[in-house]
Amino acid sequence: MSTRTSEQPQVLRQLSTLDRWLPVWIVAAMVVGLLAGRLVPGLGGWLGAVELDGVSLPIALGLLIMMYPVLAKVRYDRVRTVTGDRKLLISSLVLNWLIGPALMFALAWLFLPDLPEYRTGLIIVGLARCIAMVIIWNDLACGDREAAAVLVAINSVFQVIAFAALGWFYLSVLPGWLGLDQARLDVSPWQIAQSVLIFLGVPLVAGFLSRVIGERTKGRTWYEDRFLPKIGPWALYGLLFTIVILFALQGDRITSQPLDVARIALPLLAYFALMWGGGYLLGRLLGLSYERTTTLAFTAAGNNFELAIAVAIATFGATSGQALAGVVGPLIEVPVLVGLVYVSLALRRRFPPANPDPATDPTVEARS
Repeated sequence: MSTRTSEQPQVLRQLSTLDRWLPVWIVAAMVVGLLAGRLVPGLGGWLGAVELDGVSLPIALGLLIMMYPVLAKVRYDRVRTVTGDRKLLISSLVLNWLIGPALMFALAWLFLPDLPEYRTGLIIVGLARCIAMVIIWNDLACGDREAAAVLVAINSVFQVIAFAALGWFYLSVLPGWLGLDQARLDVSPWQIAQSVLIFLGVPLVAGFLSRVIGERTKGRTWYEDRFLPKIGPWALYGLLFTIVILFALQGDRITSQPLDVARIALPLLAYFALMWGGGYLLGRLLGLSYERTTTLAFTAAGNNFELAIAVAIATFGATSGQALAGVVGPLIEVPVLVGLVYVSLALRRRFPPANPDPATDPTVEARS
């Protein structure tokens, strides 16, 4: 067997037991969350009540724990190599802010023409570009960490600037032009900025300071060989905790409305497949490396469900169909993107072989 043919199994063997069995742990976390929300009286209400200024504290805690280890692994002195890659940056902006919202709008109307609440919820999901979980998927697929950090930061800036305007366009202006039903989106720039600051700003600053202080006091070798392997598993612990909380919050509604969940799931499945496949194909056509092609594909496919759910609840209410559509999002995204991690690793051998580099290949670093 050639080296390139055997590369994908070799990559998988280098993953820890926790990483290799990730689909099992995620399914278990989803089941635990759904059962807890369904069987424990008042759990969903209690979790929903533990919030600060509209931000769920349990979800925020899980996301912060999840994102910090990955952002601590980023070599920030290599970020300049990403900012100079115009093909990557422009492609990401086009996929995220032109194609993504337009595709979700089209799919929502195609699959849910008779369900306006769910349709509106999906359109809101399409407007909220991912700034959290995508970092985990990219890392597991051995994508470019520095590129992911830069693209997520750019998405965050555009999210603050463009989210409300795009919501107005896709829910009111464009439907009016097409003679379709219109809706309104009531969201403040502060609400969007708050989501960005909490879910990206805090772990990004913590990760940056960890690397700077760790390398200056102990050196890069100690930081990457001793410190990172200790904190690495906490990214997946945080992911599993977040999944349990998300599904516990809406476990009763999801299990009691299976047909509605199925209707919402269909356009979401099509969306993730088309966005990831389109991002991957575009990266190949542009001649990007495996690492940056993977990063482009995952950053295009992911969505900021935390923001979408918060906006839907604030505008339409916690029991609205719009909020349910937002909650079904991670129900579909999590298993689909985990599957795409393995698809990405399998496709890795189709790229020209490259020398392993700890800055771009997460499997070079030890995992515990």
